[in-house]
Amino acid sequence: MSHNAPSPCKCVDLAKLEPVFQQYRKKTGALIPVLQAAQDIYGYLPIEVMESIAENLNVPVSQVYGVVTFYAQFHLEPRGKHIIRSCQGTACHVRGASRILGALKENLNVEPGHTTADLQFTLETVACIGCCSLAPVIMVGENAHARLKPSGIAKILDGYRD
Repeated sequence: MSHNAPSPCKCVDLAKLEPVFQQYRKKTGALIPVLQAAQDIYGYLPIEVMESIAENLNVPVSQVYGVVTFYAQFHLEPRGKHIIRSCQGTACHVRGASRILGALKENLNVEPGHTTADLQFTLETVACIGCCSLAPVIMVGENAHARLKPSGIAKILDGYRD
């Protein structure tokens, strides 16, 4: 009978947080800025990072977790290099946003709220991007792509692939 070896540890280098702790350790109300700085360093907030933050700021881990899960800006899972936001607002909806989202899901092989296995893309839906006259619209990072057709999605994505 063969046994599967445990997967290797995806350990986090907590030393990267030390300058952040040096800056905020004695300040009250530092939790959110420390979480923001940590997420900037790691791209998301793994449990080891949240535990280290709790210990260094002398707050319960439950409080750290509560803040992280309350605010949409914080992420518990790794995110893609490119964040794709697919507008689902009224103007985009009327002009075919569901077909655009379908093409994104098919091309990326992920559902909204998830990240591709290669960590290249995270797909999200948003209520409105604010480009209603250019509908349907997606944002890839800071770049808007407008007046989309499902047939053009693969070419757009190819422009962002490594």
